[in-house]
Amino acid sequence: MHCIRHNVIEMVIEMAEKSGIVFVGNKMPMDYVLAIITGMSASNAKQITLKARGQAITTAVDAAEITRNRFLKDLKVSKIAIGTEEMPAREGETKSRMVSTIEIVLTKG
Repeated sequence: MHCIRHNVIEMVIEMAEKSGIVFVGNKMPMDYVLAIITGMSASNAKQITLKARGQAITTAVDAAEITRNRFLKDLKVSKIAIGTEEMPAREGETKSRMVSTIEIVLTKG
């Protein structure tokens, strides 16, 4: 289990380095803090975007605030976009459901 978690964290960090986007899910906030820091230092990026939906929104906000307050104090929230996505019905359900989304853009300087 620990090995699988480690591999997933590595994939999140690699995506942050390449695209400047961190998709936040159900891991601990500090895992995403590491991805943000690594993404900002890789290739001297000027900004990174956190994307989350549903219950992961709180984790995205926590990761952004922990990074800004404890590690990269020059990081600013330059944009927050909120929205709603329609998700297909789960197995055994008949109606689709609406899920909240958020994008948080963090910029150096």
